[in-house]
Amino acid sequence: MSATAIRPTVDEIDPVAAYRLLESQADAALVDVRTRAEWAFVGVPDISMTGRPFWRVEWIGFPGMTHNPGFLDELTAHIDADRGGGVPERLLFICRSGARSKAAAETVAAALARSGIAVHCTNVAEGFEGDLDAEGHRGRRSGWKARGLPWRQD
Repeated sequence: MSATAIRPTVDEIDPVAAYRLLESQADAALVDVRTRAEWAFVGVPDISMTGRPFWRVEWIGFPGMTHNPGFLDELTAHIDADRGGGVPERLLFICRSGARSKAAAETVAAALARSGIAVHCTNVAEGFEGDLDAEGHRGRRSGWKARGLPWRQD
């Protein structure tokens, strides 16, 4: 009998749907893949009211803007520390505008599938700050902040 290969599951939802999912799905977590500078100066989603885990793991490091080779290990360390190694059924990924988080979601889903773990990975389309507006500013037109979802600065 041959084992059935696990297919990576990745989709996208908007920030409001992501917040609602975190409110309603008990076995979900949010992973912010932006840089430390973004977390410090721009702010972070505040999902404390949902009771779900929120992990910060840089996909690309600042200031060099190079890929974080320890990304999967750092995410695994968060999962182990908060959950004793049990991966949530749903992992949501967020970045500034949705590109880095999509790449991170795809990478994590594929890595977990190769390990025989089925996890639904979801990219938060629009990200935390969203697209640029007509004046070249983020956080006004789309994204977590512009949609009025809870956030805070450290």
